[in-house]
Amino acid sequence: MNYEFFIAKRIIGSKAYKSSVSAPIIKIGIAAIAIGIIVMLIAIATGLGLQKKVREKVVAFNGHITINNYDSNVSNESIVPITLEQDFYPNFNTVEGIKHIQGVATKFGIIRTETDFEGIVLKGVGADYDWSYVEDFLVEGELPTYVGALSNDVVISSYLANRLGFKVGDNFQTVFVKETIDKPPFQRNFKIVGIFNSGFSDIDKTFMIGDLSHIQRMNKWSATQIGNFEVYLDDFNQLIEKEQEIRSKTPSLLDTQTIEEKFETTFEWIKIFDNNTYGIIVIMIIVAGINMITALLVLILERTQMIGILKALGSSNTSIRKVFLYNATYLIGLGLFWGNSIGLALLFAQQQFGLLKFPDPEQYYVSVIPVHIGLGYILLLNIGTFIACFLMLLIPSVIITKISPVKAIRFE
Repeated sequence: MNYEFFIAKRIIGSKAYKSSVSAPIIKIGIAAIAIGIIVMLIAIATGLGLQKKVREKVVAFNGHITINNYDSNVSNESIVPITLEQDFYPNFNTVEGIKHIQGVATKFGIIRTETDFEGIVLKGVGADYDWSYVEDFLVEGELPTYVGALSNDVVISSYLANRLGFKVGDNFQTVFVKETIDKPPFQRNFKIVGIFNSGFSDIDKTFMIGDLSHIQRMNKWSATQIGNFEVYLDDFNQLIEKEQEIRSKTPSLLDTQTIEEKFETTFEWIKIFDNNTYGIIVIMIIVAGINMITALLVLILERTQMIGILKALGSSNTSIRKVFLYNATYLIGLGLFWGNSIGLALLFAQQQFGLLKFPDPEQYYVSVIPVHIGLGYILLLNIGTFIACFLMLLIPSVIITKISPVKAIRFE
């Protein structure tokens, strides 16, 4: 044990230290760090949680990357078909990190009942469709299977079901307009086998999922023609990199688009949470650092006589500064410990029980405030806070070099 650490440990362990004038100020400093860590943990966990939840919902119904034809069509309806006979389908082996690829198509329609009607987009899917993404949002019924014969089973959103008074097992009629308005529209009868609720209004108010064969027949496509491909990745963080790789591995007549480009407004909105989180982190670290500076200054002034004696005995300014920095390090560690303990306990409670909810779920796309607890950002936050506070404490510790041994010993 070195000399400076020994003295710092004796100061911390002494009864006089715990009942001294500086004790309340030191406790306030510790509390400031603890509260700062709690607030920062909550800000990061909820910000990341909301981003992750919204991303999952958008990706579940659209994929990470879409492959389609170059055309001027900006609507949700598939106009120009793509053949399934591609080198990258059904397995995109030339690019690593691709989890799944599937062919889909969309077509505008109008659900018609005896008392009401509602415009929708039928998303046609086939045997290659990965239902695991939609399964998480299924609230009633079951998922259909489209293999072999033409199926009239569909999955609709709870929004459409409530608006039109539908329930699982109901049959309804949908009208699809033909390309030429002088011909009568297509009419299809569907049966509801499942109801989903993504909480994402742009999806719930628009889409229902049905058999791809319906769209192929109405558009007079062959069984190997689709509207576009949806590609799912293993890692969302590689979205841009993988989109570029996929673009280079697909024919020049096909275009690629990321989910961020397709839902640009939504992703710009959730990125705002990063700026808010950074702002909260900076503010809380500054507040905690200022409180610790105050605590250290009071501690130094209270120990002025001790500083004078140590200098008279031959201790250097650097050595004495280490004593107080060791002391401050202990206080910072104490604040981090309590902050992490309380903050993580609150986050785990929210994650398990969903105690806090958004007042307006439609605005945030989720009803319960989501949290994402990750070891990486917790460690970075603690290390960053510790280093920032420690560096801020180097400034007030300079006051030790200004203390005269003679005057300090006589100080009362």
